[in-house]
Amino acid sequence: MTGADALLLALGAVAVGAGALVVTTRHLVRAGLYLVVCLGALAGVYLVLAAELVAWVQVLIYVGAVVVLLLFAVMLTRAPIGASDDLDRPGWPAALIGGGVGLGLAALLVDAYRWTRVDLPAPGTAERLGEQVFRTWVLPFEVLSVLLLSALVGAVVLSRPDIGRRPAEGTGRGAAGGAVAGQDRAGGRP
Repeated sequence: MTGADALLLALGAVAVGAGALVVTTRHLVRAGLYLVVCLGALAGVYLVLAAELVAWVQVLIYVGAVVVLLLFAVMLTRAPIGASDDLDRPGWPAALIGGGVGLGLAALLVDAYRWTRVDLPAPGTAERLGEQVFRTWVLPFEVLSVLLLSALVGAVVLSRPDIGRRPAEGTGRGAAGGAVAGQDRAGGRP
């Protein structure tokens, strides 16, 4: 086992451990931070595999943009940041499904390759990668950018309680009597 193999195993263990913590923690902000660790470990794996461009794209796009967008959306929507007991569900169905899918994929890969060595293609250049991204995959990138923009606009709309709400009749700023919005003057009930 070479040093690169040991480093790949260590980074893989960090990525799997942080990924497990993402889905098992009860704190939403901690889950986002564990996601940063998981994606950073994956970027380290790309660096060990000599795919520097993919590693830096991983750091810039996923760690730098998507996780920050997730954390801002959590802050804007005023979601509970601490542990929330009302969202807890039993974890055994998810563990059963995840384990089954993992074993199925492992069996499929073992059956497909039968532990043989696969020759890797020639390493790509940034020019070839850019050509593929901006010719073949430009439409999915644009759709993804519109999706992320709509998510951000939706988070802003949800965080502003005054958008979409009608003012109660007779309880405007100029109304006499100082009644609270939405309450009846006589009974005090909405």
